[in-house]
Amino acid sequence: MTRFTAYMLASMPALLICTVQTQAAELVASVDRTRLSSGETIELTLESSDVTQFGKPDLAPLEPLFDVRGTRQVNQLNTLSGDNRATTRWIVTLLPKQTGSVVIPPLKLGEVESQPITVQVVESETQDNPNKQAPVFIDASLDQSSVYVQAQAILTLRIYHSVSLYDDSSLPPLQIPDARIEQLGESRTYEKDINGVRHGVIEMRYAIYPQHSGELIIPAQIFNAALVDAQPAPDATPQSPKSGKLMRVSSSERLLTVKAKPITYPADLPWLPARSLTLSENWNPEPDHVQVGDSLTRSLIVKAEGLGSSQLPPLPGTEASGLRRYPDQPVLGNQNSDRGLVGSREDREALVPARSGPIELPSVEVVWWNTFEDHLEHSSLPARTLQVSVNPSLMVDTPAGNSPTNATVDSETLWRWKLSTLILACTTLLGFGLWWRARWQPAIARAAQTGPSPRTVLDDLKRACQANDPHATRQALDAWARQQPETLADMAARFVPLSDALDGLNGALYSETGQHWQGEELWRAIRTIPIAERVQDPVGDSGLPPLYPK
Repeated sequence: MTRFTAYMLASMPALLICTVQTQAAELVASVDRTRLSSGETIELTLESSDVTQFGKPDLAPLEPLFDVRGTRQVNQLNTLSGDNRATTRWIVTLLPKQTGSVVIPPLKLGEVESQPITVQVVESETQDNPNKQAPVFIDASLDQSSVYVQAQAILTLRIYHSVSLYDDSSLPPLQIPDARIEQLGESRTYEKDINGVRHGVIEMRYAIYPQHSGELIIPAQIFNAALVDAQPAPDATPQSPKSGKLMRVSSSERLLTVKAKPITYPADLPWLPARSLTLSENWNPEPDHVQVGDSLTRSLIVKAEGLGSSQLPPLPGTEASGLRRYPDQPVLGNQNSDRGLVGSREDREALVPARSGPIELPSVEVVWWNTFEDHLEHSSLPARTLQVSVNPSLMVDTPAGNSPTNATVDSETLWRWKLSTLILACTTLLGFGLWWRARWQPAIARAAQTGPSPRTVLDDLKRACQANDPHATRQALDAWARQQPETLADMAARFVPLSDALDGLNGALYSETGQHWQGEELWRAIRTIPIAERVQDPVGDSGLPPLYPK
């Protein structure tokens, strides 16, 4: 081994570590929202997983466009599959200085740089709020004043407070009759300057889907809050009850006009009012080189902006001659965006070609109503042709001099059909013969009696009782009871003399007074049991067995 080779081998681990660090060294930027009003703050998050980087990102490029209101650092250590991954986050609160499209410039941390992010800053809609001077007020707004039935309307609730609030402040869940409600993510918190006064803002967004046309009233929302006392009592301790002014503020009612389904929409198709809708397909593997017997997975995916996944209907299956189809369970999903809910549905199916040659797949079409442009639209996938080739592994070799393969297969298939027909004819004749024989048999055969007859058992019980033999009486009593329609315990519970006689018999069997036992009382009780409790002849005088034989 030369000296140069030894040097290269020794330096390989260091080079590998440097390569891994270079790949892991990145600064990822993200914001909590991309659309905000003027005077509102936005949170910029910078994340790095490079443990060799020290210090803080350079925030100087932000100063021309934003006021930096605060920065906090969060360190995390995550363990995944036994590997530890350390990340550092810097959360920067920014206040835009202008409206319109504002670009958050790239920021540097050592040798790495974040990507730019564009946010939209619109004019504030709360400057004319009559309660803007109150320390706490709530504002409710709709993104549109009228929607189609089962289409999406977004309600935004913003709670403004210029004073500190306790954490036990509450806002009841939004409830609207005749409407389906979906909350769009968790609540957001940020700051907003109103007339030079800094306010904290708690924002919640809801997607509302009216179920009937007409006018829908969104009721006022009530927010209960406890204001933190700026001057607590001198003797107050952390365990002392919270002191502060209780406030109850409410928003104004909102009216939403709900339009009926347009007359021009096809009546036999599902009603799909969406802002936008896309239809796509995926293949695994790609159907470029398909052979007979290959398994292809086709996924049809529809995404609709403004609809939930539960509103999306199943997509039509692939029906084609020479193609076996095995559908799978659909995959549903919902995502939140700045413009509301985005529902998706994926219908997957396995397709197996059963013959060679071209196989025509029909087009797939979804009809929907464009609520943004207010007209009917069709989204479709064009028809396509699968060119299926012969699979050599499925071909059967034909020896020389034999008939063609197709003729052999047809002959074998014909022979199987003949055999199946013969078996079916034989079983039909056999069944008809058994039926004809059964017609001449009695409807109910006389039940063959097994064991001693009821009369014999009753005579044995009588003799044992008259002989005053408790042990023989017990055996005869058990044999008699087994032929009765109910148990001995049930008869004793319903007939008191029999219960008393049985107590005397049990006392004689398990005590020293057995030799003085008299069986006349038990025999008298057996004889006086009501006629319904006695055993009947299995056939009786009518020659028919009992209706419910035991």
